[in-house]
Amino acid sequence: MMDMPSSLNNVDALSQYLKSTTGTREGRAIPPLEKWHPKEIADMDLTIKANGEWWHEGGHMTRESLVSLFATILWKEDNNGATEYFLKTPVQKIRIQVEDAPLLINDVGIVKEDDISWLEFTTTTGDVVRLDDEHPITLKTYQPEHHDSTENISASEGTPDTTTEAQVRPYMPVRNGLDALIGRNTFYHLAEIGELTEDNGTTILTLQSGGQSYTLSMPSH
Repeated sequence: MMDMPSSLNNVDALSQYLKSTTGTREGRAIPPLEKWHPKEIADMDLTIKANGEWWHEGGHMTRESLVSLFATILWKEDNNGATEYFLKTPVQKIRIQVEDAPLLINDVGIVKEDDISWLEFTTTTGDVVRLDDEHPITLKTYQPEHHDSTENISASEGTPDTTTEAQVRPYMPVRNGLDALIGRNTFYHLAEIGELTEDNGTTILTLQSGGQSYTLSMPSH
């Protein structure tokens, strides 16, 4: 256990702290973040890019196990109209930067339960969520920063795209107020699973999940 909260804004120290405190939990359980109210706040040079990659001190974090571990303590707060993201522990909140959504969905499939089909989505960090009334898909406009021209998801998911034009992107709520971006390849797959129709020049995508129908009006290009 770490005695000094200020020591947790270091990747290795935070990793060791989390591993020492999560050993009693089965699998990839999400801790009860809403019950933690730490007063200490620190900053870490960690950014979740708009394409879902995690970067620490200018370097890409490629250890998937570490990223997934940190993702379990992601926390979002509204501060005077501004959204802030933290890695939250019982003793400290560590402020990080998020360019777009903190989570990325990279897989969708159809699962059957009691003869009912559900659309089930999986994030790169292990969250699983089904399309239902509490977890709808919404289309929102994302405007890349002018100084950041490499983080858009291009036709080949994860490949840098140098455009800085506003993009309409699909998102889903996952947990604790955190949204996930649905990756482009995954959204293409979703369009194949669903039904596409035209209505006065607008393309409508209709999806079936849990015995309910959900529609999305696709922007024209």
